[in-house]
Amino acid sequence: MWVLNSVLIVILLALFGNWLYLKIQAKRMGGALTNEEFEANMRKAQIIDVREKADFKKSHILGARNVPFSMIRSTYSEIRADLPVYIYGDSVGLSVRAVKLLRKNGYTNVSFLQNGFSKWEGKTKSSKY
Repeated sequence: MWVLNSVLIVILLALFGNWLYLKIQAKRMGGALTNEEFEANMRKAQIIDVREKADFKKSHILGARNVPFSMIRSTYSEIRADLPVYIYGDSVGLSVRAVKLLRKNGYTNVSFLQNGFSKWEGKTKSSKY
């Protein structure tokens, strides 16, 4: 029984550690935007949804383009570096990783939606399939 408890404690510590790491990374990088900030300036920016295609098709922020995180390494060059880039996903983790990748590749004006798509209150586009 103590082995099972030990394994559960290790798993919980690992999950908490990952969550804390992502929070620290997001804070250190800067670029987190509230819903209001994101919506106020999104018409001047490229809106990139890093969720997978099926999630994007279900619902996405109006005007967003889908560049799944699983494909961003091979397709980031299709995103213009001379315009602001606003990124969002379901989790802050994916958004932070995408921002980090773009900044590493020379993009300087990259921000992300602080609380992810699930907390988005602005206009969305949905489709039935």
